[in-house]
Amino acid sequence: MPTSTVKYLGALRTECLHQKSGNTFITDAPVDNNGKGEAFSPTDTVATALGSCMLTVMGIKARDMAVDLTGAIASIEKVMASAPRRISEIKVVVDIPVKPSDKDQKILEHTARTCPVLMSIHPEIKKDITFHWG
Repeated sequence: MPTSTVKYLGALRTECLHQKSGNTFITDAPVDNNGKGEAFSPTDTVATALGSCMLTVMGIKARDMAVDLTGAIASIEKVMASAPRRISEIKVVVDIPVKPSDKDQKILEHTARTCPVLMSIHPEIKKDITFHWG
C-alpha cells in the first residue's frame, strides 16, 4: 500500500491523502508561480516537514528525558531560487518554552539536527537552524 496518494484537482491544486489515516490536505501553486496561494505549496510542505520532523524527534527524546516540550514552536522560512526553480534555503527558528540543563539542550538540539527529514534534504540547500530556550 502506498504511503499517500495525490490527486490533481485542476487549477494548480492537489489533494494529498494519507492512506493509513485518511487525513487529507490541499496544496496550491504559489502566487509567484501562477497559483492562487490559498494553501501550502508543494515546496512549503517540504520546508514545513523539516520543522515538524525536528519537533517530533525532539519530543520523543525529551519524553525519554522527562522534559516536557509542549508548546514548542518551529517557525519556518523557505527561500526559493530560480534557474532552475528550487528551494535554496530553509530557515528554522525553534522556540521552546522550557529551559532544561545545558546538557539536555545539547542532546535535544543534536536530536533535531539529525532528524530524518533534515538528513534527506539535499546538501546544497542551506539550512539555518536557531534554538531559543525558555
